[in-house]
Amino acid sequence: MTPQITIIGAGFAALTAIKEIRKQNKDADITLIAPKAEFIYLPSLIWIPSGRRTADDLRIDLTAFFKKCHVKYHTGMVTAIKDGGRTVVTDNGEVKNDALLIASGGRFIKKLPGIEHAITICEGIESAEKMRDKIKSMNSGTIALGFSGNPKEPSAMRGGPMFELLFGLDTQLRQEKRRDKFKLIFFCPAKKPGARLGEGAVKGILKEIKKRGIETHLGHKMKSFNANNDGSYKIITEGTEFETDLIIFMPGMTGPSFAPKTEMPLSPGGLIQSNMHCEIEGFKHCYVAGDAGSFPGPDWKPKQAHMADLQAVAAVKNMLDGLKGKAATHTFKYELVCIIDSNNKGVLAFRNEKRTMVIPPLRLLHIGKKFFEWLYLRSYRKCK
Repeated sequence: MTPQITIIGAGFAALTAIKEIRKQNKDADITLIAPKAEFIYLPSLIWIPSGRRTADDLRIDLTAFFKKCHVKYHTGMVTAIKDGGRTVVTDNGEVKNDALLIASGGRFIKKLPGIEHAITICEGIESAEKMRDKIKSMNSGTIALGFSGNPKEPSAMRGGPMFELLFGLDTQLRQEKRRDKFKLIFFCPAKKPGARLGEGAVKGILKEIKKRGIETHLGHKMKSFNANNDGSYKIITEGTEFETDLIIFMPGMTGPSFAPKTEMPLSPGGLIQSNMHCEIEGFKHCYVAGDAGSFPGPDWKPKQAHMADLQAVAAVKNMLDGLKGKAATHTFKYELVCIIDSNNKGVLAFRNEKRTMVIPPLRLLHIGKKFFEWLYLRSYRKCK
């Protein structure tokens, strides 16, 4: 009997899962559910504000890829999951399955008062373009960039892109010969931002911030973003407050909006609870990979595309074994690989359970990051 496999999402984990399924099973019936049949290469959103990338550079139409891999595409937003995972409810009908992979990604926590005044670039291309256009329209002023986490889920944060935006914006303004007209501020409730990258990376980041003349406000819990009558804003924390003309902010993450409507186990931070086999315990043939899931592991475990890919491979292997009546045996390794790019150079931070390594700024790493983008997207572009 041909297995009916449903995948929720169209990001890194979802696409890696499709390729892994096709490696092992040419006949499985795959249905992918997502609002659009497109993939956005999120790591390169940081280059849109400076004009180094455009929307068309990073948006990939997946129609040809789906056709090549014999994937049925179901347009829709998931609203619930029922029948022990066997039925996915969307705003465009229900989808039945024999096995389910949730690879939808998480969502940003938007509870901070006044957060609507901030731009969150990882929300997508439109946010990155909004940041680009706003900075282009400014002749001078103050720009504040920061991030926070999910207090109940320490791993559910995205600090790396904010360091890239911070250093990239400084580089951009210097190249445009108008850095002296702007004040840059970095803020974060953590006293040691970037701690998951390792102690060496934290020291390097703080040293670089100081070297670039960027003001810092660290170690104070966020309270609110207030709008002033003149169009500027006030950022208020428990220990300080300061004025700014633009707020670029990355809040912590939680699970997808449909997570509470699944009856699946959730972590304290609202993500779908998984084991190291990517199984959702208590739900047969149900798996999770990427930002939607909460996984056991070290306190520095990252939320990034690389980890989503590793988890997707493990999830698929266990899924296909499970459909054959075999127990789950495949796990994934924790491996943090991050090039913190500044528009002309990059710093490599690497960490696994055995070692931590930081390579100082090199132009070669900037080139390497661009090459990896080209290499990753090439397989999807070739499908056209």
